[in-house]
Amino acid sequence: MFLPICKEDMKKRNIDNLDFIMIIGEAYVDHPSFGHAIVSRMYESLGYTVGIISQPQKDEDYMKLGKPNYAFLISSGVIDSMVNNYSVSKHRRKKDVYSPGAKPGLRPDMATVVYTKKIKKLFPNSYCIIGSIEASLRRFAHYDYWQDKVLKPIITLSDAELLMYGMGEKSIVELCKLLDRGIPVEKIKNIRGTMYKTDDELLIKKLLDKDEAKLLPSYEEVISDKRLYCKMHMQVLENQDDIYGKVLIQRVGKSYVVQNKPQKPLSKKEMDITYELPYERTYHPIYEKYGGIEALKEVEFSLTSNRGCFGACNYCALTYHQGRKIQVRSHESIIEEAKIIIKKENFKGYIHDVGGPTANFRKAACSKQEKYGVCKTKQCLFPKPCNNLEVDHSDYIELLRKLRKLDNVKKVFIRSGIRFDYLLADKNKEFLEELCKYHISGQLKVAPEHSVNSVLEKMGKPNFEVYLKFVQEYKKMNEKLKKEQYLVSYYISSHPGCTLKDAIKLAEYLNSIHYMPEQVQDFYPTPGTISTCMYYTGIDPRNMEKIYVPRSEKERKMQRALLQYRKKENYNIVKEALKKAGREDLIGFSDKCLIKPQNKEDISKLRSRKLKKDKVKDIKRNSRYSRKK
Repeated sequence: MFLPICKEDMKKRNIDNLDFIMIIGEAYVDHPSFGHAIVSRMYESLGYTVGIISQPQKDEDYMKLGKPNYAFLISSGVIDSMVNNYSVSKHRRKKDVYSPGAKPGLRPDMATVVYTKKIKKLFPNSYCIIGSIEASLRRFAHYDYWQDKVLKPIITLSDAELLMYGMGEKSIVELCKLLDRGIPVEKIKNIRGTMYKTDDELLIKKLLDKDEAKLLPSYEEVISDKRLYCKMHMQVLENQDDIYGKVLIQRVGKSYVVQNKPQKPLSKKEMDITYELPYERTYHPIYEKYGGIEALKEVEFSLTSNRGCFGACNYCALTYHQGRKIQVRSHESIIEEAKIIIKKENFKGYIHDVGGPTANFRKAACSKQEKYGVCKTKQCLFPKPCNNLEVDHSDYIELLRKLRKLDNVKKVFIRSGIRFDYLLADKNKEFLEELCKYHISGQLKVAPEHSVNSVLEKMGKPNFEVYLKFVQEYKKMNEKLKKEQYLVSYYISSHPGCTLKDAIKLAEYLNSIHYMPEQVQDFYPTPGTISTCMYYTGIDPRNMEKIYVPRSEKERKMQRALLQYRKKENYNIVKEALKKAGREDLIGFSDKCLIKPQNKEDISKLRSRKLKKDKVKDIKRNSRYSRKK
């Protein structure tokens, strides 16, 4: 049964007043891949009544469930509202896959702030608890790409009483225990994984005197000094571990925001409980007339295996939200969920994914993390695998084998990201073999991101030689299995540290292998990442050295066009980029490809009109190359 969305639903359940009302920036989908479903079901499992208000547009929408006994829960959704609403070029997106019928415009910009302020106006004496990724990534002073300025912590912008950062399950349990004791939300200050604001100078002094807290540069300081912004950013990142992380305090005007220590990771049993709550596993029936919710299609037949990521790429905000420690579900829990989705009428025999942020992370990076926490100044995989890294795919292999044996399952795919550097570090090639043999359908998606090592270093990614080694290993394995399978590689253009010459080097490499990506991700400065800090400040916060940042719209277009050099609409842009970089020697190969191949063999392959039909299909499939007609 879905949670109440109107007064009629409340009457059917004999509810006069709800304990919590959750306001969300997306459609109501009761599926564990959607944060609002997990949070609302968690409160329900603890004995509280919860109602859902999805994408309110007018005052009546906010008021339709009345005032809650305890608090409004505010979430922008599973994605930051600004990222959801705008492309990297700051143009309004034409669709929102998290809204009914993919209709855009139903989620306001800065949804968390808009919803909370509206609640404060309509229900002046109510409490608001904000959460989700938007609140989590914006919890301190942060650079906002769309306004091109540093904004205040979101808890001060919204006037909420409490912010829950990270995934939240344990924080919810602790909150409910305090509520049961009669403590109001505004008095709750000591829950891990939460943040609050205060004007109490004496409280701040007591926290700092205990040496368990760290005072960050103030909001006023970081908006006037980019080096202090970098310092603040790294101090926040270095205190996200549940073992050694400190209470973090930032002054904003005459007030303070206080972040309590991070919440402890979920145990395997706690992860199982989270994903075994009574979800309907679909969207609310009210959306049927709109054709449903498009985003559900991506996850409806997928299984979450883990959380967290110790890959820690600089452009990814996930470690700021979920952390670097791996949390996993038991095989039994995942198998039981698989049996549930197998019984669904529209299940065709294919489990679409078994993974998480990184599919092949099913255990801690090393045993030391449990006692000492993750390393402050060292990464597990960057710039190369740590000597203490414990590489082991055996548990994941065993899980996949169990899923393959289930009745009515034709194939189990892995579509989450695979860390190829972690895979290569495994001396046992069993996982690579089973991956190629059973879990892909002709193509494996991987993310080398670039070919120039200086750019990869700014991204926090391994040297390109590691990727090339993986390409060879992948090719050898498919030859051994007698399979024709290919790699679909993803690249990022215009990342901080990437010059026009670097983009040309990547284009030359792509041309040499006859590959043009259909999709290129132009670097998107989202809140909370090291790469966004680099973009805003022009400084690498890890070493405080200045770096080049491609900011102008013109250069960003050039870098993107270079990676898609065979697209006709990019020809003039590519020519201009090559001239600007002093690489006119690369211009003029043909009207279909402006970048010259690197050797005669490549030229003969491109010019040949006598390729056999099956070879042409191979090239199209592998490299997206189309012959001249």
